[in-house]
Parts: sequence; structure tokens; C-alpha cells
Amino acid sequence: MATLPIRNVEKEKVYNLSNQSSKTSVSTTTTTTTIRPPPIPPPHLIGIKNQSPSLINAAYTSSTVSLNAPYYSTTTMIGENNLSEDPDYLPDSSLAMSIMAGKNRMKKLTGPNDPDFPPVTVENINKLRQECKESNSKEEQFFFAKYLLDAVKQIRFNPEDPTRSIQLKENLTNEAIKIIKKLSSYKTGFSEAQFFLGNCYGGGLHGLKPDLDKAFSLYLQGSKQSHPECTYRVAVCYELGLGTKKDTRSAIMFYRKAANLSSPSAMYKLGLILLNGFLSQSKNPREAIAWFSKATQLADENNPQSLHELASAYELPDNSIPSVIHDLNYARELYSQAAQLGYAPSQFKLGLAYENGYLNCPIDPRRSIAWYSRSAEQNDSNAELALSAWYLTGATNVLNQNDHEAYLWARKAADKGLAKAEYAVGYYTETGVGVLPNIEEAKLWYQRASKHGDKKADLRLKTLALSFDAARPTREKNGKPKDSDCIIM
Repeated sequence: MATLPIRNVEKEKVYNLSNQSSKTSVSTTTTTTTIRPPPIPPPHLIGIKNQSPSLINAAYTSSTVSLNAPYYSTTTMIGENNLSEDPDYLPDSSLAMSIMAGKNRMKKLTGPNDPDFPPVTVENINKLRQECKESNSKEEQFFFAKYLLDAVKQIRFNPEDPTRSIQLKENLTNEAIKIIKKLSSYKTGFSEAQFFLGNCYGGGLHGLKPDLDKAFSLYLQGSKQSHPECTYRVAVCYELGLGTKKDTRSAIMFYRKAANLSSPSAMYKLGLILLNGFLSQSKNPREAIAWFSKATQLADENNPQSLHELASAYELPDNSIPSVIHDLNYARELYSQAAQLGYAPSQFKLGLAYENGYLNCPIDPRRSIAWYSRSAEQNDSNAELALSAWYLTGATNVLNQNDHEAYLWARKAADKGLAKAEYAVGYYTETGVGVLPNIEEAKLWYQRASKHGDKKADLRLKTLALSFDAARPTREKNGKPKDSDCIIM
């Protein structure tokens, strides 16, 4: 028997579906749950790539770390219990804002696709199904189809009757896709459904096989009805040759059309094209900044990028972009807005600012670690390496020094191919920081870092080749590494 969980902050009601008919009996159970924001730094799974050198895999597997188990920070001092310790300045990038950004992200990940969806129950499904049949409203029919697909995600596997769970998912999915296909047809031509179905074919979602030709056709149909995001997708297809021939001229034309239809994605992309001279376009920084500025007015959790890009422009010290006057305070405000919306690069930027006193920010380890953690939650490799650096040194009354955590965070970033992190792991492995010392494994990491352009790795490999014993990195008497030996940030 399949069950559909109903999410609620205080209580969770579980409804058991025995069938889809209106006569289905529904049993309700209530359990008390407590939903808290993730700890800071957040939990992470350690994913070791198979393509890593075999020696590295063998050495790492033999350590005390469980590769498949999530590991948590040994310190959870930064959180709601410590808000009173956060100084009262720059509230847009405060510790409270960092915590709120984390909560919003978790809510987005765990909540329904649409906040207007009612709880998933048999009664609600049957009620909406009946209303859908009696209504000629395209909007109501499309809402019901999306509601069914959201219900499918909540069906739990029942080991006592696994076939029933699978069958229920297939039935609800097929019903939803049938409605969406009907709404997307030439005869009906509902642009929202065409956009949704185009995404399904483009990504192979909801049981549909990937078909770029069909996706492009649906986007083009929606664009003819002036659907902003369909028009943007048409531009992307022309730029990359997805479902159609590459056509730079058509790509620019549709990017402009989508931007004029107020698509924030198109505004951002057009700004990048004009700022950097992509797609054989002449550089036009003034127009690029104008598009970024328009996009910031429509910024949300799905479209925060223009805030970050505009902030980068105002951060430039040389006033190299016309119509942009160097303004660090305004740049910080824009980064803060993007960080609150969950944009990982902006969260990393705030962490960097509070660590080093950039953007007219005071040096504040607590805020720095908090924003780095928000970014690292989204697997930002630079933020992961920054947390490694904080664990390597520790922060008084904020974060305890921990070699093992320092190694784990660096390793997590290194497995993504970040050259600085690969060098750091090589250093940690050579000196035995958080892991058993192994000079041969360290050389492999240095070689990987060198291939990715890290100059310090080149120098270290040359030094090791000349004389390992005479040049081995050392640690101070207090156990901390010498700054001259390891600078990972």
C-alpha cells in the first residue's frame, strides 16, 4: 500500500491510498516532528570519484573515514543560539540573514513545487480531478496536472506491496502527462504547458524519453505566443544547436526578444554577451549594465545571477565600465541580496569579505564561516576549500581547530578538480595533516594540481625531485603549519 506524506512544520499527517476512486478509505496518523535548519558547517556526503588515481583511492579508503557516510562538523557554535553574539552592523549580511538563507533553501528543497498546492490526499485528488473535468479553464487543468506530478514524488515505497506503489506512480504520471500534452497541442496551444512539456522532453523528465527536436518545437510554439521563457529556450537551442542547427544570428534575435518580454534569464545572458563580446557581438558594456540592472528588479531565488554580476562591476576599482562608478558599499549590498536568495558565488564572496575585510566589511570570523557554510551546502568548491582553511587554523570562540575536518573539506573540493584544493590535499598528505602521511600519494595530488595550472604545485614537485628530506614542510611548535609552506587560499 503506497502512502503520501503531508509536510507540516509542527505535525506530519500520513494518508494511505488504497485506490484512486472516490470510495477509497483514508486513514490518518499523526506524529510530532521538529524541523531545524542544518548545522553550520552543514553535513556533506564525501563523494570520491572513480577516476581518481588508484593509489589515492587505496590510501584514502584505508583511513578512518567512511566514504559513503555523511560526516558532520565537530563544531555547531554558529546558529540560532548565537545570534545575540552577532554585532549590530551591516544587517543585510548578518548571521541571521545567513541562517534565513539556509532555511529558505531547505524549505525549497523539501516543500511542494507550488505553495498553492493543497495537501496530497485521496479526497483532494478526486476533488480536483472532478473540477478539472467540469472546467474549460486551461489554467485549472494545468494546475491539476502539476499537482498530480507533485503527488507522485510523495508516494512512499511499500515493501509489502511494491507493485502497487509502482503502478500508482505510473497511473498518476500518465494522467498528468496526458493532460499536459493535450494543453500543448497546436489546437489548444497553452504556452505554459508547452514550456513545461518542452522541459520534460529536454531533460527526459516524468518518464518521457529525451527528445531535443520535440523540445525545440514546443519552445518555438510558446515563443510565437510571446512566452518569455520559451523564447529564451529557443535562443539557447539556436546558440548550442540543440534540436536545431546552430544559428548565432537567430540566437541573438531571440535573446533580445526574450529580454524585451521581461525574461530575467535572457536579460542576464544578453548582458554577458554584450559585456564580453560573445557570439561574435561587439562589446557594449553600457548596454550590458543596463540589462543587468533591469534583471535585478526581477531577481528571485531562480534568477539571482544579475545581482552578482552587477556587484562585480561596481567592485572594479578602475572604473573600466562606462556608466559604472566604483562603489564598494553598493557592491556589497548587491552581493548580500544575491546571497539571501541562495546564490552560492555571492555567499562565498561575503565569506571572503568577512574573512579578509573586503567590501568595507570588518573582519568577522563568525560571519565568514557562516556564509562559507551556506555556499558549501551547495557544493561550491571554493567555499569548501575556505572552510578547510578555517579548520586548519581555527577561530577563537567560533571554530575549534581540527586537522581532520581541514583535510575532509579540502578533499571534497579537490575531487571537483579545483587546483588550489588539489595542492592543499597534496600538502596535507605530505605533512600528515588530518591523514596519514604518504609522500607518493602527495606527489599524485601535486601532479593533478600542476595539470590544472597551479604554480605552487609545480614548484613543490621540482623541490621534491631535488631533495625531499631537506625541503619537507614543517609545523610550528604549536602544531600549526608555517605560512610559507602552505597557502591554500
